[in-house]
This record gives sequence, structure tokens and C-alpha cells, in this order.
Amino acid sequence: MTRRYVQLDVFATRPGAGNPLAVVLDAQGLDDAAMQAIARWTRLPETTFVFPAASDDASYRIRMFSPRREVPFAGHPSVGTAHAVLDAGMAVPRDGKLIQDGIAGKLPLRVIGEGSERTIAVRTPRARVQEIASPDDPRLQAALAGLRLGTLPPALMDGGRRWWLAELASEADLRNAAPDWAAISTLAEDTDSMGLFVYARSEDPVHYLAVRAFVGAPAQFEDAASGAANATLAAWLADQLALPSGDGFYRVSQGREVGFDAIIELQVDAEGDVWSGGRAVTVVEGAMDWPG
Repeated sequence: MTRRYVQLDVFATRPGAGNPLAVVLDAQGLDDAAMQAIARWTRLPETTFVFPAASDDASYRIRMFSPRREVPFAGHPSVGTAHAVLDAGMAVPRDGKLIQDGIAGKLPLRVIGEGSERTIAVRTPRARVQEIASPDDPRLQAALAGLRLGTLPPALMDGGRRWWLAELASEADLRNAAPDWAAISTLAEDTDSMGLFVYARSEDPVHYLAVRAFVGAPAQFEDAASGAANATLAAWLADQLALPSGDGFYRVSQGREVGFDAIIELQVDAEGDVWSGGRAVTVVEGAMDWPG
């Protein structure tokens, strides 16, 4: 049978700038093995599968898969799937919000604007500080070697996925950083984390922070744009009273070092919840012929 299928760039306004995502809009009849096989076939960071809502208080149900395993929650798949669902006419915002139902629970997505100007932000699961470390911590020394650090100490955060966060002294230091992949992989495996997420303050008129996400396990790569990792950073900065703006809203630049140019918008609201989002652009629309 044929199923509606789209590919998007998320956190971008033009093809090739953001984080790619595949969305299967008619996922009924696909079992876990079939969804994992499709995600492995697309070879994109994540592939999402959309099902009808199971309750009146949800807009739709979602499953997320990387090429290797199911993912309970991730930011760019949430934002991109909402974009695809809206374009397909499968859901209508209520009071400016969609409700995504998935493994992480029912999460609201705030929709602002229409067409190419539309932005979508997901309220991310609450991130928690797991530990605050010293730069000379034996687990971190090799991964941080050669990097000029900023003011805040390194921290391990858990927002569904665990990341080590490290502030660098300047945006130039961040842009020029050469990751030690062996050390980052060891850090990820020894601490049950994704790896190292580095950030720096920026003087750019558009973005307040620049970030890079070095994934150490199960594979070694630099993520083009991560809504969930940036949400854990926002929670850490809020915890340390170090947000880059007084109203809790700021923009992040990510991905230039690996050929992308994503802009992610973060908002820490009055209740302390973190919203992670931005724009998305549809690149491919068609049908997938994949049996149930």
C-alpha cells in the first residue's frame, strides 16, 4: 500500500540548512519491525510515524526511530512532524497549540504564524542536573583537552537523553574546536551519555549562543541541529541564572561546521518549562510503497 511520505529540513528556512527528517504520515498497519526497517532505509537522523490520535485531548500519535533504535523524544522530529501534519491538513491547532502523544507523554507544540513564516516549538520534558563536575575530572580531561573553557563548570544533564555540557571561552574557540572522537566516545560510554555538547556566547545580531553537539555513542558524529540537546542547555542556564536574555528567549546557531546553518529558538517560560523550536521547510513530498 502507498503511504504519504515527506522529507523536511528542520530549524531552517531553506533546503540543506537544517536537520533532515523523514515523516510517514499514514503509519497505520506498520509494526515495530517495519518502522525500524524504514528508518534504517531512509538513513536520516530520525524518521517519524504518524498515527491517529487515541484520545480527544491529542492531535495525533507519533513514534520516532533513528536508523538503530526507537527514540522516546527528540526536538527536531517533534517540530518537523508538526509542520508536516499541519501542511497535510491532518490536525488543526487549538488555542494556537497542537498536542503530540508519544512515549514521552502528551506534549504541547506552540504554533505561531502561517506559511513560510510559521514557527513551531515543543515544550520539552523537564531536564535535570545529574552532576556538576570540575574540568580536571578524570572522565572529562581527555574530551576537554585543548579547549579554552568559559565561566560555568561542566555539567551532566538528563532531558531524556544525557549530555555533558561545557561552556567555551568564545565563539571562535567553539568554531575552531577539533573534537577528540576517541575521548568523546569513551566519555559517552563510561557515563551512559550521548557525548559532549559545547556552547559559547555570541556577539552575532541573530543568535545569542553557538553550539556544537559531539555524539560519542552509539556512533561518532556531529549533530547538525538538536532541539532536545539545546533544551537541556536552556534548563542548565536557567538553573545557573545564566540565560543570555532577560525574558528567557534566545536563538542558537548550530551545524555550520558540518555544512548546515540551523537556527533554533529557545524559550524558558515563567513556570520554568523549556520550549524548543523554529521553522521547517518541506523538501520532498510523495508516496511510499511499503507493506504493513
